[in-house]
Amino acid sequence: MVNQATYPVRSLCRVLNVSASGFYAWRDRPPSMRAMNNAVLTERIRQIHAESDQTYGMPRVRAELRDQGVTVSRQRVARLMRKAGLQGVSRRRAYTVTTQRDERQRPAPDLVQRRFHADSPNALWVADMTFVPTWAGFIYLAVVLDAWSRRVVGWSIGEQMNADLVLGALNMALQQRCPEHVIHHSDQGSQYTSLAFGNRCRQMGVRPSMGTVGDAYDNAMAESFFASLECELIDRKTFKTRTEARLAVFTWIEGWYNPRRRHSALGYLSPVNFERRSTSIPNSDVPRNEPKHALTEAWESSPEPSTEKG
Repeated sequence: MVNQATYPVRSLCRVLNVSASGFYAWRDRPPSMRAMNNAVLTERIRQIHAESDQTYGMPRVRAELRDQGVTVSRQRVARLMRKAGLQGVSRRRAYTVTTQRDERQRPAPDLVQRRFHADSPNALWVADMTFVPTWAGFIYLAVVLDAWSRRVVGWSIGEQMNADLVLGALNMALQQRCPEHVIHHSDQGSQYTSLAFGNRCRQMGVRPSMGTVGDAYDNAMAESFFASLECELIDRKTFKTRTEARLAVFTWIEGWYNPRRRHSALGYLSPVNFERRSTSIPNSDVPRNEPKHALTEAWESSPEPSTEKG
């Protein structure tokens, strides 16, 4: 009662048509069990939301609570998040054309036809590139995802969008997964139609597949990954140096997306946990080659300028 200092309590109660005894009983009544449970649950939700770098919305928060042994309805989580002023990030990525086709090179046929589904690991990989702005200029990221688990199995960072960039991502994927007859799907960028990339695919038994030029739906899974990267990291951070951006991308992929970020298409499991729970890959959370060595080689093989301005 904000007017209690000006007017007597009994007068206020009379105007509001409530009894003074009822008001005092309400004021002195301890919080209900439901209110206390909501307070405890709200603190758990705050912690989960903070650990996701404030990116999780209701579905992923609820999935995290479920793994912690807390059974709660969607409506209750949504209500408590709304009351606490918590919300997830929204993906509204505008499609950016980075594909530069080399008319002299012949693209591979489209073996996927927008069917981004795999029943087993290392059957279908999707690949693409994007850029990350910094005060010192752009860095470029190439990734390879396993369509079965949505896991980033290969990635490479450089300062030019050339064949070496996509070869670095492919080689990392090959080293970690050792596939047999995998389909590698990408756009028709000159990096993927280059002789060096084609020779490497033939050497390792990789079957190249390419969608049409300028059609995001022909590589929708890779576009979806980059949309998550942009709304959860790139659009929310400002990078002064290329080194800072490289470290942030590395941390987001290997420290968050692969091991922890829940994916709606995987029953709200992370890619690593999805593979771990599957019987298809024994000990699937540990690649066949020591992961630390593979990541270190990919990190060290990415070119880095000797000096930076920023």
